[in-house]
Amino acid sequence: KIDKAGANIESTKQSLAENGIYVEGYGGDIPVVETSAKTGAGINELLDMILLVADIENFVGHPERWGTGVIIENRLDPKKGITAVGIIKDGTVKKGMVAASVGAVAPLRFILDAEGTEKDELTFSSPIQIIGWDSMPPIGATFELFEDKKAAEFYAESEAGKFIKNRNENKIDENMFVVPLIIKSDVSGSLEAIIYEVKKLSRERIMPKIVLEAVGTIGENDVRSAMTTPNTIIMGFHTKIDSQAAALAERSGINIESFDIIYKLTERVAELLAEREPKIEVEEITGSCKILKIFSVTKHKQVLGARVLSGIIERDGKVRIMRREAEIGTGEINELQQGKVEAPKIAEGEFGAMIESKTEIAPGDVLEIITKVTK
Repeated sequence: KIDKAGANIESTKQSLAENGIYVEGYGGDIPVVETSAKTGAGINELLDMILLVADIENFVGHPERWGTGVIIENRLDPKKGITAVGIIKDGTVKKGMVAASVGAVAPLRFILDAEGTEKDELTFSSPIQIIGWDSMPPIGATFELFEDKKAAEFYAESEAGKFIKNRNENKIDENMFVVPLIIKSDVSGSLEAIIYEVKKLSRERIMPKIVLEAVGTIGENDVRSAMTTPNTIIMGFHTKIDSQAAALAERSGINIESFDIIYKLTERVAELLAEREPKIEVEEITGSCKILKIFSVTKHKQVLGARVLSGIIERDGKVRIMRREAEIGTGEINELQQGKVEAPKIAEGEFGAMIESKTEIAPGDVLEIITKVTK
């Protein structure tokens, strides 16, 4: 646990437990070390704990095997191309081999360590920078090594198929309205964080739908993609807008918005969802009264005495007629009187009313005043 701003460690432990991550002291066996990125406190203890856990769990590496690892970051460098940062989980990574991940391949002409120093090989538990991917490998994806490019490409295509299938399993409810978004970022780490936060913003009847997510400059292809889906908004985070893309967007009426703080971007998405959420008309009970006596009954009109149970009884209000908690009909209040004086509304006490309804009302029935509200 890294306490960057002096956050309460105990509340963090509780939050982890609520999300199914059980740490020591909360019914689990996951060690916790209190550290601070701000002061550096606890870093040595954290390193000692890592070594202790590795020793207890008998974690071992096999330097003779071909290296395999996981992608933890990637970015698009204008000079070097697509660069992925990974951690080697096992084996050894050597120059001259070919790395492959989900839908991406990179010949290892040279490899860099965490400091950017060129190395001939790196072994397990080491950070590594792999340069020259033909497309962006996803964060969290595994990378493997191969002797030839064809084998690497076969693996990349196979993993890409599995990745797409897993993503398509989370289908959008057909009854939900969506706000289509194209999100571009400078680095994949920020992009992943943005996607995670945006997906949490779904409302009752509307949700964000990310039609395209990528790292790099906002270009003409992004604008053309937005043109194929009505009402799509392009959002950029710490990324530039190509001049030709900006001109095309202006001509086509495509909105491009840029941000440099993630929460500002998510706040804007929340605003869009609130603005575009479809409004529905619902009925609310604003008052109720109990029928005490029926004075006269003519065709579809009944004069009666009643007592306010709750809320306000208003003239011209629509009513629902309830008998033993079951609805038996509807009607409308034509007139209201209290103390033999006409009144537009009654808030308490007994009163007289004329109700227009095809349903015959009886003493003991309850009238619920119904108001239609747009939400």
